[in-house]
Amino acid sequence: MVAEGELLWEPSEEIVESARLTHYLRWLGRPVDYEDAWRWSVDRPAEFWTSVWDYFEVIGDRGDGPVLSGSMPGATWFAGSSLNYAENALRRTGEGTALVFVSEDGGRQELTWDELREEVARVRTGLLRLGVGRGDRVAAYLPNIPQALIACLATASLGAIWSAGSPDFGVPSIVDRFKQIEPKVLIAVDGYHYNGRSYDRSAAVNEIAAELPSLRATVWIPYLAAAEEGRAPQQAEPAPGHTSEVPHGEVIGWEGLRAEEGPLEFERVPFDHPLWILYSSGTTGLPKPIVHGHGGVVLEHLKSLAFHQDLGEGDVFFWYTTTGWMMWNYLIGALLVGATPVLYDGSATHPSPAALWRIAGSEGVTYFGVGAPYIMASLKAGIHPEGLERLRGVGSTGSPLPPEGFAWVAAELPGVPIGSFSGGTDVCTGFVGATMLHPIRAGIIPCRSLGAKVESYDPLGKPVAGEVGELVLSLPMPSMPVMFWNDPGGERYTESYFDVYPGVWRHGDWIKVNEDGSCVIYGRSDSTLNRGGVRMGTSEFYRVVERFEEIADSLVIDTGQLGQEGRLLLYVTLTEGAELTEALERELCGALRKELSPRHVPNEIRVVPGIPRTLSGKKLEVPVRKILLGTPVEDAANPDAMANPEVLRHFTP
Repeated sequence: MVAEGELLWEPSEEIVESARLTHYLRWLGRPVDYEDAWRWSVDRPAEFWTSVWDYFEVIGDRGDGPVLSGSMPGATWFAGSSLNYAENALRRTGEGTALVFVSEDGGRQELTWDELREEVARVRTGLLRLGVGRGDRVAAYLPNIPQALIACLATASLGAIWSAGSPDFGVPSIVDRFKQIEPKVLIAVDGYHYNGRSYDRSAAVNEIAAELPSLRATVWIPYLAAAEEGRAPQQAEPAPGHTSEVPHGEVIGWEGLRAEEGPLEFERVPFDHPLWILYSSGTTGLPKPIVHGHGGVVLEHLKSLAFHQDLGEGDVFFWYTTTGWMMWNYLIGALLVGATPVLYDGSATHPSPAALWRIAGSEGVTYFGVGAPYIMASLKAGIHPEGLERLRGVGSTGSPLPPEGFAWVAAELPGVPIGSFSGGTDVCTGFVGATMLHPIRAGIIPCRSLGAKVESYDPLGKPVAGEVGELVLSLPMPSMPVMFWNDPGGERYTESYFDVYPGVWRHGDWIKVNEDGSCVIYGRSDSTLNRGGVRMGTSEFYRVVERFEEIADSLVIDTGQLGQEGRLLLYVTLTEGAELTEALERELCGALRKELSPRHVPNEIRVVPGIPRTLSGKKLEVPVRKILLGTPVEDAANPDAMANPEVLRHFTP
């Protein structure tokens, strides 16, 4: 058992001196004192965000309008300014490595800055030829491959709007997303590889296109066919059978799209002009189409990647993600700071549970990011990462990382700090995390991010310190959504974040903010365990249960309702060869009684073949609770937004 708050790592003087954050603070003329810097950044946000623009020499016209005007919802930033995300991402030239791509089957590709710029120019020219212009939407059904990044930058360069979904999403899930935004062009693959298998998606693409009458063209990338023939995707054209049934507009291959040379130009747009559309998980309703602007993303990703991940030129950045998760958008932001993103398409555990660690070693990754479950799985699998001499930092997100996960990284990668980050698709970043100036303590997130006024609110809407409360943002951030698509009056946007505390963003997580600015995330506030008046986040429960080597995964549900005590049900997935014996049940209940409280001993423990998760790996607590309270399975969650919808039937009352 690792004690929460146990000191695991402290930065040396050399590390502090070389940190990009230190350089920035000295450039400002401020002391190298993080809490002082954070307080200034939220007390004087206009000064802070102006300094970010100036420090990074953002390409564009800052204008002479107010930096911040209005309040939430509806605050506006940098009125009168103009810029373009792609112009800032592609500001570097030369033979240095701009990106690396690795596939599960061992394929590898590199592009230099000059090569990347040329590819973006070619695809930009192709999109123009298809009639794509400012404000048009380009939808992508693509894995994490170079063509996705190239097409995203080409789209942004035109002032058009990018939106992506991963090909492991089901057809209804993709249609629910793309139909809302009426794309002019769809870019798609014929299939993909995962966990040693090939998946043909050509029929799925035809079904998706049939539901999108706005399409002028469909662009096919023969990714699966090319891999099977040992060729690069652009060297093959789509087979006629893959395209003959597409019902709307022109059909061309990727090679046809990029066939013509053209100038690399950039349409500078207002600060809040839409850059891309991301989506909420869509597990319990139509996914919310969340629109982010060029300016907010540029400033936020520059700040976060440089000051919180300490990334810059010469760094190699990896985060395990698909194009359907906001971490893909964050990963490609490495280009903004001159770092090299490593794109990976495939399973995290094929051909072995150490697959991602091996990529980090072979590619000389300097910052390695994954979801918290991968770190815990590495711990349970007894993995000992090797060959990571260049690694300077590890990041974890997606769900709270237990103290044991922190301790495992500290033991296996001595001298490498592990930073847990939390934020979300809504802001396309983390608003609590780490820096190279902070010590690392088990289970503790070291700081609130610069410019993010994160607070813990009690039920009366008052900020509290050292107590668990609702995570709120009481000050706007530039990367907050510009709007939701097709929400002209802003009602859906307002209801999503401002329905509890008017003028204050409620994020939907439980958080404790300590006196020193560090914090702990306890899981979603809408899936709280409320036992006899004792409220607790589910992460504390999982920390106890999943420490047992027999437990591979778990889900806890409190069926209590307002004014009525319910049952506490614990679902567990067992490791191979394990059984839920009476002795194991007694041990589990004893540990929960001792480490949490007698009120948190489950009424029943049930074995299930899997724990339901979203496509980005988050546990589906709220839909399961709905099922237990009588909602039919088919109405509780959208199976196409789930990684494993087949397991839901095991959670009926």
